Parts: sequence; structure tokens; C-alpha cells
Amino acid sequence: MQFPRLAAPIGLVYGLLGASLIVDAQYAKPLPKIGVLGTSPTGDATYQALLEGLRELGYAEGKDLLVEYRVGDPRHFPEFASELLRLNVDILVTFGTPAAQAAKHATTTVPIVMALIGDPVRSGVVASLARPGRNITGVSNLAPGTVTKRLELLKEAVPTASRVALLWNPANQDQVAHFTEAQAGALLLGVTLQSVPVRNALELDHALAAMMQNRPSVLLMTGDTVLQGQIERILAFAANSRLPTVQQLRENAEAGGLMAYGTNRRVLIRRAAVYIDKILRGAKPGDLPVEQPTKFELVINLKTAKAIGLTIPPSVLARADVVIE
Repeated sequence: MQFPRLAAPIGLVYGLLGASLIVDAQYAKPLPKIGVLGTSPTGDATYQALLEGLRELGYAEGKDLLVEYRVGDPRHFPEFASELLRLNVDILVTFGTPAAQAAKHATTTVPIVMALIGDPVRSGVVASLARPGRNITGVSNLAPGTVTKRLELLKEAVPTASRVALLWNPANQDQVAHFTEAQAGALLLGVTLQSVPVRNALELDHALAAMMQNRPSVLLMTGDTVLQGQIERILAFAANSRLPTVQQLRENAEAGGLMAYGTNRRVLIRRAAVYIDKILRGAKPGDLPVEQPTKFELVINLKTAKAIGLTIPPSVLARADVVIE
């Protein structure tokens, strides 16, 4: 004899369903949280390159991981790093040497990925490139000899150049190495090197005005984060002064600089996403070697050359990887 099946009371069904949802929520794994420490404003191309690299590895912001930004004046980096740690980020991602140094001083346990840094050994951030140790690893754009190469290229592009101004940040330890190499290169090429130090945005206008009292033939610029935060002002000043600029970063040539020679920073930053992925999968940062660049690009902006009345020799143009017309 079969008995009719009784339907469960509606209240009981919803009660069980609600309990199930609560249990699922309790055991749901929280999304990994990435803390970004840098100088450029949120939404800058440098951060977008990092997000692109993460998307290529299957991490979509807001869906597979969360990103917290603390960006601004490097003098506030220690405070910014502490704020990110209080938010319980799983990984700190740094842009530039001052950011990496601040992160290192802030924690010895939370993994740190350097999305971009000059010489992490010289600046005391890691013990060595092969085995950085502790909780830090990442990508370096360390490339000895590139400053001298820029000087050689500018001398070919502007054969009459006799005085070269170097815009750099002495507060950034990486920049000291740039300046030392520029001094040696200028001596080798027989040009006078004019130092134009800028430690923060407030010093820029005075430094540029002082530079023009002994007008240089060419302005050579490093990729320091403080200077990058003022790149529009610097390029506008150079354009108004009809002053050729030789850049470290490709994007500065694309934005109006005369030429650039160096690494493709966007490619390097996307590589930092690989480190983030490995750490999220359980790798120890200190066991991951710091990556160095292997490819360099020459970018020439012919629109800028025409605007300042300069003809780039065919021998230089022939070696360019990118020519902007």
C-alpha cells in the first residue's frame, strides 16, 4: 500500500534554503586583495598594464581579485603602505624604488611584488637578483649602459650638441647610478653634462628656469616616478623652448618627446602579473628570481623633430623600432 507523499511546508523549504546560503557564504573563499603603491594617478597606463597582465592569466578585477590603490607623493609612501596592510592585502605591488623601499620597511611577511624598479640590490631592497630572499621579488628595468647609449644617440641626432642637461631625482637611489653613468658617458663623448636635480614637484619650475640660464642643447630625462608625475609640464616646457628631449621611457616619446631608448615599461609591468599569479598559487616570493629586461627599443617622434626644426639623420632613423610621423 502506497501512502501519498506530503509536500514540505513552504516555510521549511525556505528555511532550509536560507540556511544553505548562509553556510555557503561562511565557507566561500574571499577574493585575493592586491594593494598597489605608486606615484601615478589611479587609472594610469602603468596600472592598466598590470591589470592587462592579470586578465591574460584569468584574473578580472572585481571578479577574481580586488585591487586597492594608494598613490601620490613618495613622501607619503610609508603611510600609504601601512594603510594597505591594515586592509589585509594579500600582496603589495610597488611601482618605483621609493615605493619598494617603503613596502619593505612596512612588512616582512606580506608578499611584495615590484612591478617596476631600477636596481633593487643597490637600493637595498633585495639581497640579490637570483635569490631576493624574504618576502620580495618582481621585475627590474635595470640595464647598465643604456644611459650612455642615449647620449650616443642624441649626439648622432644632434651633432652640434655640446651641453646636455640631465633631469633627475637625487632622492631616488637608482637615479644616482644614472647620473654617474651620464657623467662618464658625457666625458667619453666630449659634451658638458649639466645636472638638473628635482626631488619633488615643487622644485620643478625653479630647476627648469635655472637650467635655461645656461641653455643646454638637449634635455636628457630619466624615468623617475616624481618626474613622470610631471611629464606633461616637462614636455610642454621643452616644446615651448624648442628643446629636444631624449627619454628613458617610450611613452614620453609618444607624448611629444623627441626620442626614447630603453625598455618597454608596459611589457615589463605585465610580467609582474606572472609573479602575482605564482604567489597566489603558493610560491614564496624570496625564491623567485628578479626578472631583468632583455629587449630595448628606440622610438623617434618625427612630428616633434619637425616642430622644433630638427632633421634626424637617416643613420639614426634606420635603427628606430618605432617612428612616429
